[in-house]
Amino acid sequence: MDTKTNGALGRRRIGIPALVCMIIAASAPLTVVGGGVTSNYAVTGLLGIPLSFVVLGVVLLVFAVGYTAMSRHIHNAGAFYAYIAQGLGAWAGIGAAWVALIAYNALQIGIYGMFGFVLSSFAAASLGVAIPWWATALAGWVVVGLLGINKVDLSAKVLGIIVALEFLVVIVYDVVAVGAAPEGVTFGSLEPGSLFAAGVGAALVFSIAAFMGFESGAIYNEEVKDPKNTARRATLIAIVIISLFYAFSAWAMAVGEGDSQVVARSVEFGPDLMFVFLEGRVAGWFIVLGNLLFITSVLAALIAFHNVIARYIFAMGREGALPRALAATNRAQAPVAGSLVQSVFALVVLVIFAIAGAGHATGELFPVLTLFTWLTNTGAFGLVLLMLLTSFAVFGFFRRREHTENAWVASIAPLLAGGALLVLFGLIIANFGVLIGLEEAGVLAWLLPAVVIVPGIAASLWGRSLRARRPDVYAGIGAGAPVD
Repeated sequence: MDTKTNGALGRRRIGIPALVCMIIAASAPLTVVGGGVTSNYAVTGLLGIPLSFVVLGVVLLVFAVGYTAMSRHIHNAGAFYAYIAQGLGAWAGIGAAWVALIAYNALQIGIYGMFGFVLSSFAAASLGVAIPWWATALAGWVVVGLLGINKVDLSAKVLGIIVALEFLVVIVYDVVAVGAAPEGVTFGSLEPGSLFAAGVGAALVFSIAAFMGFESGAIYNEEVKDPKNTARRATLIAIVIISLFYAFSAWAMAVGEGDSQVVARSVEFGPDLMFVFLEGRVAGWFIVLGNLLFITSVLAALIAFHNVIARYIFAMGREGALPRALAATNRAQAPVAGSLVQSVFALVVLVIFAIAGAGHATGELFPVLTLFTWLTNTGAFGLVLLMLLTSFAVFGFFRRREHTENAWVASIAPLLAGGALLVLFGLIIANFGVLIGLEEAGVLAWLLPAVVIVPGIAASLWGRSLRARRPDVYAGIGAGAPVD
């Protein structure tokens, strides 16, 4: 592989539609509706899951006001890292970078557990071939790795096709569900009382996972066609689409099953509920297509998060927070070093879990109950922490610099978002044991969050020492590429 270390990514390659697709792909629409929404209904027992997406959508839109304003001033492939460095200090940015690396890797590698399980199950049910989950996960790992070292617009095209087909399947399900309406077309799931009751914290925490990955808009700001506007517009569009689409689909599920039955049916069938409902109501080939797209939906999320991690490693290497060799790009102007490092790390974790799962009591569900559940929730924990810190970093950035932004953009919206995200982060901590499937308090409930926070604290302390030892490197942390 021909590489170079000039710190240059491909310029002017991504437009607004492609970037919106890449952001939405990270949330895996079919996986969220088929698996996330049903799990939320089942675990919380609340009817108001559709409203949770609206509430979180509003919070993230307020957050995005200041966040996207920063994208006009700072172009850096490590967005949260760069914004926190510029707003709170380089030492804080270095700590945030390590939190981001661990959180995004946890999310991406955890998703391999779900991918391996669903592809293995599909092969057994449709082809009669027994393939271990780790083997199918490795097949996905190869595809993700190859796309990661190619031009970013190739990944964008692949993700665009997958996302479009996912939306088609979910829309068909929504229409059929609303048409069935055994208890009539009701709106109880959108009433505040159906959400704001005991369990609302867990419901919001489950639903926030559907938005993970929207940072991608700013991460690709060095590669978009219009660095001043593309990332900002794509991020806002993606948040609105994700929020309304998931809210509508969760409402359609409640209508299709009946408000009084949707929780019980979600407990009974879990992620299979959508396809159980569609049996007998649509053609058999459509259900097969839906199952295939469920698999590609998970694959799309793997690709999207892999690209994010590769760019974080690239950004940190370029600025000296990691070895500068990790800023290597190839002829396709892809961050090849970062891509290969992430692939190797993912392979190591997959091997560890494959060995640990041999003969485990949970059987075929092992990768879902451990690798997927543990790591994806750990990743969501870290990313909400980063959003919280970024809100206050935006406030600090504009307070210390001359700018033309109004008070709403520079001060009010970031502080409002910071307060809301602080509450959400507290809810995640309080409900973390529930999220990872613990029936009672255990070591994992504090160990997994510590895996995210402790390296971040250590990196921050190292960053403070860097100011005295290498002031030239310290001064460049978070600077990114020159603003056009």
